[in-house]
Amino acid sequence: MRLPSLAILLLLAPSACDKGGETTSPVGAPDADDGAASSEPAEDPRLAAAERDAAQKLKRWTPELRERAETLRGTEWSSLDAAMDAILPSPIRTPGNADRDAARHPRETLAFFGLTPSMHVFEVGQGAGWYTEILAPLLAKQGRLYLAGYDANADDPQQVSAAKQTELFIRGSGNLYEDVELVVQPVPETKMGEPNTMDMVLVFRMMHNVHRFELWDAWMKAAHTALKPGGVLAIVQHRAADDANPDESAPKGYMPEPWLIEKVESYGFELEAKSDINANPKDTKDYDNGVWQLPPTLAGGDEGKDTAVAIGESDRSTLKFVKVD
Repeated sequence: MRLPSLAILLLLAPSACDKGGETTSPVGAPDADDGAASSEPAEDPRLAAAERDAAQKLKRWTPELRERAETLRGTEWSSLDAAMDAILPSPIRTPGNADRDAARHPRETLAFFGLTPSMHVFEVGQGAGWYTEILAPLLAKQGRLYLAGYDANADDPQQVSAAKQTELFIRGSGNLYEDVELVVQPVPETKMGEPNTMDMVLVFRMMHNVHRFELWDAWMKAAHTALKPGGVLAIVQHRAADDANPDESAPKGYMPEPWLIEKVESYGFELEAKSDINANPKDTKDYDNGVWQLPPTLAGGDEGKDTAVAIGESDRSTLKFVKVD
């Protein structure tokens, strides 16, 4: 079945955009001292890679680090700023992730979208969890973070593999994701929560894949159904030139902003605001390897690496939509 298999692969993809730069997805978290790797043999290369990644990541979760994560998860935040003051510099974050803050502006981006610690939020295609490790402790006490989950007993082998990868993602993250809740995906549909329950659906650098694999109807319907009336669909997306053809730009990772806005609005959303928080005028958007030629992936290898590093991460649209009908 083409649609569910594609949807699962995209939700589990490396950041669903950072090729080779990130990993998988999570909950029903295991006990804190469970091992990272499954005792069952790997059935495909993705699962084997997830097992190795989880085992490696688990090594850094000392009792002291687990205690820090538990403290953050148990904190009742007075504001988004208070949470970010504590979480962004915390060692709970994967080493190296904080280096991307200057390009991704997590504090400013989440503030622009209007996220608060008491919200119920679904994150689409969390990859290796760059934003997830910020969102999980931020929402743990007063709100709730939801991620895609999968049925380990399903007939579909993609669901089974995805469920195992999700379990490994959680185990490799110590006790950080113990409060995160999974939304099990009902084949052949996509689900982002029970109807009218989510305050926000977050989509980071994923819309080019939605277009490439014709997932508009499935994903927009799922987001619209899950959001409360007036709920926020928050999108950050690599930005093509305004007059670009989306069929040509999407395989390169980019989407034209005016077209993207019109397309999303056709599914019962209204653009409330847009921002250049994540803009980068140095991005020429004409690379042989698409957006993946830029950091953090640097798909061009050593040739042109210095130029790519000097450009930095991609130019990005930051769009705040609200559910209107």
